[in-house]
Amino acid sequence: MTASQRTIVRRHGRLALRFATLGGLAVLLAGCFQHADVADNYPYDIRQRHPITLHQGRHTVEVFLGRYRGGLNPGQRADVLAFAQGWRHEGTGGIVVDVPSNRRMARSAADSLHQIYSIFAASGIPRNAVYVRRYRVAGTALASIRLNYSKLVASAGPCGQWPKDLGPASGKQYVSNRPYWNFGCAMQHNIAAMVANPADLVQPRGATPPYEERRSDTIGKYTKGSDPSGQYRDYDKAKISDLGK
Repeated sequence: MTASQRTIVRRHGRLALRFATLGGLAVLLAGCFQHADVADNYPYDIRQRHPITLHQGRHTVEVFLGRYRGGLNPGQRADVLAFAQGWRHEGTGGIVVDVPSNRRMARSAADSLHQIYSIFAASGIPRNAVYVRRYRVAGTALASIRLNYSKLVASAGPCGQWPKDLGPASGKQYVSNRPYWNFGCAMQHNIAAMVANPADLVQPRGATPPYEERRSDTIGKYTKGSDPSGQYRDYDKAKISDLGK
């Protein structure tokens, strides 16, 4: 290798080293920029930090069986009736009935299942909406008929997460007026648990028809020129005290 060739190789080596150094600095700067971007995008709104999400859940009712007794007792009939009414209002699929395949409970399970079908039919549940499947029961385990249906469920959280210190510490996020991360999580969780219809969190319900009788009476009075307001007499006679009269 001549002297000129050795000089060219040295130059190429120096250039490669410079490019490698610049590339490492670029990676470090990119990491710092990304960290700053995450800190600047800290969400203020609790709906962004702890959003309420909708997902498919399951409602289950167990009808426990007795070895020497068939059919349902009054409490179980009330549970099955409430289950059927709940399915009509909030069910998003069919009803799945899990029946134990224990020989000792075969008669009790058959009698109880017959009464469950009767309650379903009286509640307006079609027979093709009910799917029955069998499951095995251990020797000494308590046997039960399990009624299941899927429904829409709202949830938020989990709460109790503290990704950043409350302070004081270094960093601009500790000197700015920002709520801490766990703030508002319990409220979002409680709203998701208390809402009657989770779909109301996404869209409003359809308008129900007006009360025809009251509307016709009011319009009739307005047409005749009389006072259309309702007259409520003697509404205060049940008061214990006459103070203020």
